[in-house]
Amino acid sequence: MENFLAGKKHIHFIGIGGSGMYPLAQILHTQGYYLTGSDNNETATLDAVRKMGIPVFLGHDPKNLEGADLVVHTAAIMADNPELCAAKASGVLTIERSELLGLVTSWYSKAFCVSGTHGKTTTSSMLTHILLAAGIDMSAVIGGKLKAIGGSGRAGKSEYMVCEACEFVDTFLKLFPDISVILNIDRDHMDYFKTMENLKLSFSKFCKKTTDMIIANGEDENTMDAVRDSGSEAKVITFGKTSACDFWAENIRVVSDFHTDFTLMYKGEALAEITIHVPGLHNVYNAVAACAAAYSAGIPAEALRDGLDAYNGTVRRFERIAEVNGITVADDYAHHPAEVAATLRTAKGMSFRRVWAVHQPFTYSRTAMLLDEFAEALSVADKVTLTEIMGSREKNTYNIYAKDLAEKIDDCEWYATFEEVAEKVAAEAQAGDLIITLGCGDVYKVAEMIAEKLRTEAI
Repeated sequence: MENFLAGKKHIHFIGIGGSGMYPLAQILHTQGYYLTGSDNNETATLDAVRKMGIPVFLGHDPKNLEGADLVVHTAAIMADNPELCAAKASGVLTIERSELLGLVTSWYSKAFCVSGTHGKTTTSSMLTHILLAAGIDMSAVIGGKLKAIGGSGRAGKSEYMVCEACEFVDTFLKLFPDISVILNIDRDHMDYFKTMENLKLSFSKFCKKTTDMIIANGEDENTMDAVRDSGSEAKVITFGKTSACDFWAENIRVVSDFHTDFTLMYKGEALAEITIHVPGLHNVYNAVAACAAAYSAGIPAEALRDGLDAYNGTVRRFERIAEVNGITVADDYAHHPAEVAATLRTAKGMSFRRVWAVHQPFTYSRTAMLLDEFAEALSVADKVTLTEIMGSREKNTYNIYAKDLAEKIDDCEWYATFEEVAEKVAAEAQAGDLIITLGCGDVYKVAEMIAEKLRTEAI
């Protein structure tokens, strides 16, 4: 691809504190580029950026661009952002983050690109842990915060890289995967793809771009359709639940809520005894996928075992926030019906008395198109409370509201403000209950508010 970094010396990041921007800043900083950045709110990530010696401006102002010969922005930056407008008006080369990530992946000869509708962050995090356990100085671009690397990214000096490959508006087609992982293909972002055939076609194109190996969910029909139709010359290796796949899990033992053991099988033989410390069968299969990718790339079985044993979850993936008077408060990023259902089924299988789901629907299009599926998934919980929909990049042209979803769920209530949700749930929760906030927006704030209210009541 065209190297748009050629001759560039000063790169400015609009939204440098974002989970997808920070890792790229780390990598480019180690490559010797002079970086500056801006963002709206003080965060721990901005502190980490400043500690690297990168100047950060709080707030967006055209003056922040002074001297920059390349400007990078995220897809979340609005078209009327003053820095973005100034950059385009001045003629400075302006690119979206996914274009830069694509170029960066081309620098590595072992770039693992983890794709799929569900499980990308967890599987990428597990794979990162495995590579670190193998002693590899690897780079990473992950969609969530991972304690082992101190955030969402890492800049290493080896040929290895792990990054999430998101299908949203086909951004993953800008990547250059040596080893691709396809966890699953499910109905999502249908406002863009329109049909499942279009979605599978995009994954086929992603497979076609893969040079070495495709690690595919052998028991997901959509995934295998995409792989078969791709015409890719990469070697295909499958993972799944049964011996019909190259890698699978056998003898699964749930030891406790956050401890599951299983035997990792490979082509009919036991490869390793694996322990994971995150709940749910879906995470067993995420672990199998990570193991399949790593082992197929030459990582020894001991590193699979050691890396996963050291993994205790990623921020916002069934993350335990607090336990007060016997009430557990947790938070999860689940924002698609399949993810919500998997998380709630996992919670219901644990030792809690009741499970409260506090859900923030994300985007009007997804809520409208998957309304019945969301109602069915949330109904797995004992009690359901909704916030209003977070529209994000969208306007409500669908005329959809949280009350429309609430009406489809028995005994479900919705509230306009986080304060009302927290007040309601904290007042009614009892010892032995789990309260889990669900969504990819800012619903994690509700978990923190509920925990604080419970602590105050406990005094």
